[in-house]
Amino acid sequence: MLDKTMTFSLGDDKEREMKLVLTTVYDALREKGYNPINQIVGYLLSEDPTYITTHNNARTLIRTIDRDELLRALVKSYLNN
Repeated sequence: MLDKTMTFSLGDDKEREMKLVLTTVYDALREKGYNPINQIVGYLLSEDPTYITTHNNARTLIRTIDRDELLRALVKSYLNN
C-alpha cells in the first residue's frame, strides 16, 4: 500500500474556515489603511507575522491557518475560476 501515490484533500469545512479567517484578516488590514493583498502575500512568502496587523486580532487569526494548506486552497480556487 505504501508504493501507491496518495492524494491530499482538504475538507470543505476547513476551506470555509480558512476563507473566513482570510476575509477577517483582509478587512482588518484594509481598515488600518494597508494594501491587504500586498500584506497577505508578504506574510505568505516570508511567514513573518509582522506583515499582518494586530487590529481585530488579525495576526493571531492568520497564524491559526497552516500556510501550505492556505496556498493549496488559493491555487485550487484560482484554477477552478
